[in-house]
Amino acid sequence: MRVVIAGAGSVGSSIARELLSNNHDILLIDQKPEVIGRSGLKGAKWLIGDACEITTLKDAQLEEADVVVSATGDDKVNLVVSLLAKSEFGVGRTVGRVNNPKNDWMFDDSWGVDVAVNTPRLMTALVEEAVEVGDLVRLLTLQTGVSSIVEFTVPQDSPLIGEQMGAITLPEDCVAVAILRDDAPLHPSADDVVEDGDELFFLAAIAAEDALRTALAARRGTSAGEDAAPGEDTDPSAGRD
Repeated sequence: MRVVIAGAGSVGSSIARELLSNNHDILLIDQKPEVIGRSGLKGAKWLIGDACEITTLKDAQLEEADVVVSATGDDKVNLVVSLLAKSEFGVGRTVGRVNNPKNDWMFDDSWGVDVAVNTPRLMTALVEEAVEVGDLVRLLTLQTGVSSIVEFTVPQDSPLIGEQMGAITLPEDCVAVAILRDDAPLHPSADDVVEDGDELFFLAAIAAEDALRTALAARRGTSAGEDAAPGEDTDPSAGRD
């Protein structure tokens, strides 16, 4: 796979190092020649220039890239590079680094961004995933904000304990993809029984997250108005004249 990375700072260089270790063809674009020696990368190709300039991107033969990663420390640059890569060179996949969470809303297909990587938000999600029990935590947003991977850690008092996965009524546009139990990943089946401390992972449309949160908190077959004990009249006016 041919990957072009705009920005050879710590983030861009780290991405390049990982991709090189997996035998991908990497080209880095940066305006500062000194980054080449400082990066310590072996096997990468380099282009010194402004990634926001069409001529630089032409020199990079961007039309031959499978993926373009905009990894600079400037959100404006990352947006421009993504837009040019998509609109002028027809790159199939663009990944944009979000530096300021306030700019996250701009990193979508209108600016040519297929995948936005918001480091502060990702770190927040990882912190919540580590300590949050009994609530839904969004770990990763996919497809430019359409879907997400979410996690739910089953608390000790959860009504899900003892239930089979197939008995949990999930909302539309939501599917269980994994169970993490005792540090071992399991492929969820309808017959798997939920245990205390299970980490349940779902792929869900973002619009379905609230419905999923409700489904995981509610007892099977229980809905509003069904909490009364058998035979108990729920009408407060019953028996009154």
